[in-house]
Amino acid sequence: MVITSKQNPAVKELSSLKEKKGRRERGTFLVEGDKMVADCMESGMEIVRIALLATKERMALAERPPFKDFLDRDAVVFLGEDAFKAVCDEKSPQGVVAEVKIPQRDVCQPKGRCLLLDGVADPANVGAIIRTASAAGYEEIYLADCADPYSPKGVRASMSGVFYTKLMRGERGEILRSLGEIYMLAADMGGTDAFSVRPPERFCLCIGNEGNGLSEEVKKRADLVVGIPMDGRVESLNAAVSAGILMYQLKQTIRR
Repeated sequence: MVITSKQNPAVKELSSLKEKKGRRERGTFLVEGDKMVADCMESGMEIVRIALLATKERMALAERPPFKDFLDRDAVVFLGEDAFKAVCDEKSPQGVVAEVKIPQRDVCQPKGRCLLLDGVADPANVGAIIRTASAAGYEEIYLADCADPYSPKGVRASMSGVFYTKLMRGERGEILRSLGEIYMLAADMGGTDAFSVRPPERFCLCIGNEGNGLSEEVKKRADLVVGIPMDGRVESLNAAVSAGILMYQLKQTIRR
């Protein structure tokens, strides 16, 4: 059956995931596009439902693995063009969307080097930082008062990073208690030159809000404040760019 109405319950449910309220109520988020959905499947995340644009090619695709498994358990819906566009956040949808369960994780002590995002407000920055963290080997990421990493914009900017990192959201106090005695490096423009720092093998890098920087609570707990040296003509760097530079630099200078 092909669903054409935007008022269909399945269309309304999927469309609601573009908003924070819908994600909170359903406990799921949207993944859009062929590569992202394929990466999500490969990562082992729990996919609740798949929506396919009702074209001849897409409907034939549903008869083959890995989509056939979802088809066999009635977890695939076929949508007409208008209904599919209503579900998607992308301006040019690719024809496949997955509804994915948001992992429910308790805030716990990290096993290796990690990140603390402290009030990062732009979901594109949150997603981009998660993307770089995944690439650089920072697998545990704590989020305190941040934009939702599972928003469409955040997921898109993460380029599948949300599938391969361990995201833990909580209050600052709870996160700081869980970090325990781990060595903490706080990123700030006025800090010690990060290129001269040699951190221990296990540390936490803290990235603050785009406009206001780190909270006093996190700065007070930090063992060292580090910054990126810049030409005087440049006032600051984007939060995601700064985080990327620091992640790779600090990783390279770990004390062995």
